[in-house]
Amino acid sequence: MNTPTKGKFRHIVFRDGDTWYAVALEFNIVESSDDPKLAFMALLQAVNGYLQSFKKIKGVRFYPLNQKSDPEYERLWKNLNSPKPIKSPYEIDMFGVSRTNA
Repeated sequence: MNTPTKGKFRHIVFRDGDTWYAVALEFNIVESSDDPKLAFMALLQAVNGYLQSFKKIKGVRFYPLNQKSDPEYERLWKNLNSPKPIKSPYEIDMFGVSRTNA
């Protein structure tokens, strides 16, 4: 469970058409760019701003830090972590888990 001082979030960077998207699943944040690394950097900045805002309002309910992600992104995450390869309609640049610390 994510808290204002520590936690983690899953992220996926993928291309759909000519646009790269970076998604933070637990926060439902999506950034886009024409470059995958720029999309990921924008995502990290957005996540940081999101966490800083949550701390400023002194949120006591952690729901905003532990949201249910979009079903399409959940399916993509499961496919990426499947032991047998499944063809994805998207080109994937990276995916993984990032830690958040105060």
